[in-house]
Amino acid sequence: MTIRATIAALALAATALPTSAQQYCRGFGPQTPRDISSPTGTNARSFSPAPPATRLNLCNIHTHTQAEHRGPGFSIHAGDGEHGGYRCNGTSALTTAELQDPAEGHGAFHGVVPGDTIEVHWVHTSCDIAPGPGLGACLSPSCANPQLRVEAQVFLVVNDPGALDFRDFVYGGKVNGLHRAKILPTGTGRPVVFAGSTTGPSYTEEICSPLQVTWSVRPDCARLDVSSLHAWAEEGNIFEEDHSHGVRALVTAPELLAPIE
Repeated sequence: MTIRATIAALALAATALPTSAQQYCRGFGPQTPRDISSPTGTNARSFSPAPPATRLNLCNIHTHTQAEHRGPGFSIHAGDGEHGGYRCNGTSALTTAELQDPAEGHGAFHGVVPGDTIEVHWVHTSCDIAPGPGLGACLSPSCANPQLRVEAQVFLVVNDPGALDFRDFVYGGKVNGLHRAKILPTGTGRPVVFAGSTTGPSYTEEICSPLQVTWSVRPDCARLDVSSLHAWAEEGNIFEEDHSHGVRALVTAPELLAPIE
């Protein structure tokens, strides 16, 4: 069975019970995204936390519009559905200049304009792999059940060359034999670490993700220059990312959340 087929089979198992017969999916481990300000959770499934990112291979980088998680610095509800989620608290304070789109809607990185919030995921794996597109890059035929860790940062996208440059945080090659990002964000609060799953709009509280992920989510937003996202796409990247993805609705059922210690 191919890696993609394995992932598809695992996801299909989540639909074993009809939605009408359940309030939420059963038998699965803790799910993501969540409100990182709340430690509440009663999901009893546990797994060993993944090692720090410095001891794992970076396998994928991608973004979601808006933030999938809710946190102290990104608590403004942006609505429901695939393009809902949460916005950075500073969104309403942006100036006209900061909201101006230098690409006029034709930038190389699609699905993001100034004023948007994005959540960036740096996905790491215990597998001996090469970074690449999608979740399939994080597994291999000889490593189908890896330890996974996602480092996450929420950004407020602005038109400002003085803001952070996304290219500072992209794939940087091998360090000590492991694939790494150039750097990971700092200065946005102590990351909240918890057990969860993969995310994305294909999952809900009725259709759960079967994969086990250690999450590390920074609680505050940072400002990111929109032109740097377009430049990353224009230059090409090993992950073949050229657009921002949709969000999974916030998981709120305590039965689907692990307690945060």
